[in-house]
Amino acid sequence: MEHKISIRFFDDREVRAVWDEKNSKWWFSVVDVVSAITHSPRPRVYWGTLKSRFKKQNSQLYSKCIQLKLLSSDGKKYATDCFSQDDIIEVVKTIPSKKSIEFLDWFTYSDNTVDGQSKKKAYTLFGSNLINKIEVGTTKGLQQIHAYLFGGLYDFAGQIRTKNISKNGFKFAVAQYLKSTLSQIEQMPENNFVQIVDKYIEMNIAHPFMEGNGRSARIWLDLIFKKRFKKCVDWSKISKKDYITAMVHSSKNSKKIKSLLKKALTNKINNREMFMKGIDYSYYYEENE
Repeated sequence: MEHKISIRFFDDREVRAVWDEKNSKWWFSVVDVVSAITHSPRPRVYWGTLKSRFKKQNSQLYSKCIQLKLLSSDGKKYATDCFSQDDIIEVVKTIPSKKSIEFLDWFTYSDNTVDGQSKKKAYTLFGSNLINKIEVGTTKGLQQIHAYLFGGLYDFAGQIRTKNISKNGFKFAVAQYLKSTLSQIEQMPENNFVQIVDKYIEMNIAHPFMEGNGRSARIWLDLIFKKRFKKCVDWSKISKKDYITAMVHSSKNSKKIKSLLKKALTNKINNREMFMKGIDYSYYYEENE
């Protein structure tokens, strides 16, 4: 059960979850939920008080709480109080906060969106044979990733765009010359860390697809690091704000994104939790952007 984890984000705060294969349901860290709703500097103490209240009231919620070992920010696993999805909703209803209703609206949203469906596909990449068949560092490889993530969701999945696009005033590579641009990027060397990140930055500037560029390119980057250096990026070490800011400035000054990526490198390339956590953060970067 510990091998299928997920991180969701509410109000820029992590809410960790573990998938229970036997009972087909998610278990959520109640301390994470309390922290996200209350912004309490001591969420464990807050939860401890609430838990004691449940016990005194002989609430069924007290007996429905279980402990699971969840990965913490220090890289270690600790026993953590968890509730199933239905029960976490009941817990939230007892928390006197304006954020509680907002949290419930977020928590009960449908996952049948393009991002939700695409994210599920991304999760399956780790255990599939496809990930070992993807061409590393090539345009074709990036197209393979994009086609897998968005196949059946976008009619242009895996296809190089033929229209010009821009974001927040920044114009990406001109569609008319995109094929030659991608060919040049493909030929860029990957002999060291700097060269690999430079290649990643140029691919971001190219933005070869109409949508889904960032999510596809971050997997593409990790595969290059994995092949060349037996490393990958622990994306949870890079905040959304820092990543977005660094990438916005990367076309003119790449020092910040290189610094962030270098500090976040890890040798846990075969760790399922690392991959899943990377997908969670990658999709989080794209929210409301």
